[in-house]
Amino acid sequence: MSSRHTDLDTGPLYALSHLDALESEAVHIFREVAGEFENPVLLFSGGKDSILMLRLALKAFAPAPVPFALLHVDTGHNFPEVLAYRDRTVERYGLRLHVASVQEYIDRGVLRERADGTRNPLQTLPLTERIRTERFDAVFGGGRRDEEKARAKERVFSLRDEFSQWDPRRQRP
Repeated sequence: MSSRHTDLDTGPLYALSHLDALESEAVHIFREVAGEFENPVLLFSGGKDSILMLRLALKAFAPAPVPFALLHVDTGHNFPEVLAYRDRTVERYGLRLHVASVQEYIDRGVLRERADGTRNPLQTLPLTERIRTERFDAVFGGGRRDEEKARAKERVFSLRDEFSQWDPRRQRP
């Protein structure tokens, strides 16, 4: 935090750096969602984006525990080290973890392997069914806008329909 001295008539006594301001906004959003929703959940894969989101959630509620569970949509293609990290992190912070397994859906015949071998597109059904069965009413995700052009239009709250589809025309400005 950089300080800037001034008097009461001219403005703040300090100004946050850009990064501190973003962190402060994220902490505020976590607290507001936890206060307004009955059963939020944080998507957590153990990857860099979800690690950052969990770190912000831990910071938002410290020294109290994070008041919502984590949800990992496991594609079955994770490195064992990532799963071990996920499990150590859950244990370290006393978190609750739900896992929706793509492999389980393939084994039951609900989903089919793709010819190209990728499982990312297969995550939607396990994710939405777990959201429904656990009655999660808000889902925290940490997708970066630079990864996909469509995400650049999304805002803090991404409203979804009953099929978990995002309609950019319904997006608030």
